[in-house]
Amino acid sequence: MKDFKLAVVGATGLVGQTVLKVLEEKNLPISKYVFFASRRSYNKKINFLGKEYTVQELTTSSFDEGFDYAIFCAGSEVSKKFAPIAVSKKCIVIDNSSYFRMDDNVPLVVPEVNAEEIKNNSGIIANPNCSTIQAVVPLKPLDDNYCIKRIVYSTYQAVSGAGYKGVLDLRNGISSFENFANANDGINLLKNNEQNYELQKFPCPIFSNCLPHIDIFLENGYTKEEEKMINETRKILKRPDLKITATTVRVPVFNCHSESINVEFEKDFNLCDLKEVLKNSTGVILKDDFENDIYPTTLDANGQDKVFVGRVRRDYSVNFGINLWVVADNVRKGAASNAVQILEKLIYND
Repeated sequence: MKDFKLAVVGATGLVGQTVLKVLEEKNLPISKYVFFASRRSYNKKINFLGKEYTVQELTTSSFDEGFDYAIFCAGSEVSKKFAPIAVSKKCIVIDNSSYFRMDDNVPLVVPEVNAEEIKNNSGIIANPNCSTIQAVVPLKPLDDNYCIKRIVYSTYQAVSGAGYKGVLDLRNGISSFENFANANDGINLLKNNEQNYELQKFPCPIFSNCLPHIDIFLENGYTKEEEKMINETRKILKRPDLKITATTVRVPVFNCHSESINVEFEKDFNLCDLKEVLKNSTGVILKDDFENDIYPTTLDANGQDKVFVGRVRRDYSVNFGINLWVVADNVRKGAASNAVQILEKLIYND
């Protein structure tokens, strides 16, 4: 097997740094790594696999030296401009941005769900939205076995999904509260909705708060995040007419997204059999023992690449429905690890 050359674009960001961590955990046959970032981050030093690397500025000539693969972690505008350049130099791009996801000519891949789509690429493979990735891992085997009729998503998404600035807003909110927590000052601070720090990412404080607002609002009243979940689920499951609705909420948790997923099926099921389907599904860890208070939490999923599922129960308001509680590390499985899994499939052709 040949040794490959890999470029990581956006290597200094939150997802890019996690991609490097995941790559360090693997033993992939890659002989050369090159790390790119914007002008404000180039020349930074990165310690990776026992070596020091200098981050290079991303330019239109960055791919002239020739790469087999590139993982893009730098946002839609960067992908829009530079991914086609990389492809023109015979490099296969795994893109974490939303820019190419709904392109009919670009496969949208979660390896546990539709790895066969990887081979259908024309140079670009899209990584789905983080909240979509963790949802479809358990939904695909359920769809295969019981045929999904309708999905209702309600998400509880961590601030890491908004990048470093989102994390900073939560940290600053905690610090602000702690500084005023003498006697009753902290309570008054919350009552008066006061803040003594500048918000970096969110339109209002995230500490001790929940924001039903992720990405921009669209004319139909949904947010772009909600639309992503709806459309990406349909594409990945190859169910273009599947009925789906979503409400996505940012919560004051540092990392790992949680989702309440309500699913209605076309046909009846045995609940014990359904749980066995989930238990035996690739990439799923079933934690479902309500009698002993066993269910997934963000602390279970943090730093993991599996999707945790629990609170599996019938929805008695419809004929054939269930409720699921689904938790995953949105930075790892929801972005970095999913991209590296795609890379592994490309390298080993499986």
